[in-house]
Amino acid sequence: MTSGPFTADPSIMHAPTRPNPVWIVDDDRSIRWVFEKALAREKIPFRTFGSAKEALASLAEEAPQIIVSDIRMPGGSGLELLKKIREQHPQLPVIIMTAYSDLESAVAAFQGGAFEYLPKPFDVDHAMDLVRRALEESLRDTETPHETLAAPEILGQAPAMQEVFRAIGRLSQSHATVLITGESGTGKELVARALHRHSPRASKPFIAINTAAIPRDLLESELFGHERGAFTGAQAMRRGRFEQAEGGTLFLDEIGDMPGELQTRLLRVLSDGHFYRVGGHQPIKANVRVIAATHQDLDQRVKQGLFREDLFHRLNVIQLRLPPLRQRREDIPLLARHFLLKSAQELGVEPKRLSDPVVKFLTTLEFPGNVRQLENLCHWLTVMAPGLNVDMADLPPEIRADAQASPPENWVAFLERQIDFLLKAGEPGIMNGLTRQFEQALITRALAHTGGRRIEAAQLLGLGRNTLTRKIQELGLEQPHKKAAVKDND
Repeated sequence: MTSGPFTADPSIMHAPTRPNPVWIVDDDRSIRWVFEKALAREKIPFRTFGSAKEALASLAEEAPQIIVSDIRMPGGSGLELLKKIREQHPQLPVIIMTAYSDLESAVAAFQGGAFEYLPKPFDVDHAMDLVRRALEESLRDTETPHETLAAPEILGQAPAMQEVFRAIGRLSQSHATVLITGESGTGKELVARALHRHSPRASKPFIAINTAAIPRDLLESELFGHERGAFTGAQAMRRGRFEQAEGGTLFLDEIGDMPGELQTRLLRVLSDGHFYRVGGHQPIKANVRVIAATHQDLDQRVKQGLFREDLFHRLNVIQLRLPPLRQRREDIPLLARHFLLKSAQELGVEPKRLSDPVVKFLTTLEFPGNVRQLENLCHWLTVMAPGLNVDMADLPPEIRADAQASPPENWVAFLERQIDFLLKAGEPGIMNGLTRQFEQALITRALAHTGGRRIEAAQLLGLGRNTLTRKIQELGLEQPHKKAAVKDND
């Protein structure tokens, strides 16, 4: 446990202040050290604790202005700490950190009353911005609810997915209509189910309907139901999806494909809260939260006259955009492991493991089918790959064809991500290290291609023979056991 012997910066702290306004709680010494240095640089007094138990003991004697706590620690989690803080100091802002970037953590943190959710690894400047905001927030009178609900499987460490998790958390006590946009296969229904599960309507039904998958002449009856004798074949009264979802949530997928006449009926329900069954004359009150989704550009469809503008504005109260998988490539390894484990459990087999080259290659693919396509690929590998370790040769033929015809931007994109990773990790000498690896790869592959003939390899690489020889020596490629394979001439 450490105290920071620094004075507060008047531009950040506002009277009255407490002796140590910022507390950091994390069992990871390196994380505490990062905060100590950053807070010292900002001249913000602080205390650090290695466990929730230590922080709670000190909380009985002294209260900070904000607490930054890890979510998973031995001897007591950050969520348990958050709950006790809410009971004793309901207005104290708490920032929850976690290396487990999943929906469950994000929603549990927000529903527990967290001020903000900070996934690891984090940018120090971003973390300090949160600290400053929380210090300002600590001077305001705020109270937040504290409940913890179960969550479905939505995973993502990419910033765009973290924003989605935050939105679900913030909407957890709302009844607002939500429009989810994103390409096919990005997980729109999963997000809709999460919004329902983490809402006041969680105990009521969640009813989903794909408006594009039902014939136009049946869709009206599907949505609103029908009275007996309303049309040929209507031999009994039938409750529609709105009635089935009473008190709960109705998810309208692919809303952009809804026929115009049904758009008018849906607008009426959203406007006055009542509807009629097909062939009915008595209005039925609809106590339903509507969540809609589409892969289409509704703004464009409105301009084309294919979608009602007034309905668009009724649906577009809150919009959540799900990123395509190619915009969250860092999530591909995480999702692939999850899907391989899920498929193995469904089939009752041992989960497959992807080799490093396969993982790196998958992060370069465009995945037009997004998360759904990756899930299907993982299921295919679980069934078809011969061994537990999946190598490039085990990939489906069409994927292997992509590997053989891999466009130049693929390796550039991978290089850019590797650079970002090294920069965030604070690695020194990045330029020299990557340049050395690049030259080693070029020369090694060129020599392998020419059977070790240096003159031919130098010509292919555009180097002089002496330059190639010097680089081989500098890079340590001419090992004793390799000399026999490296030839000065043919």
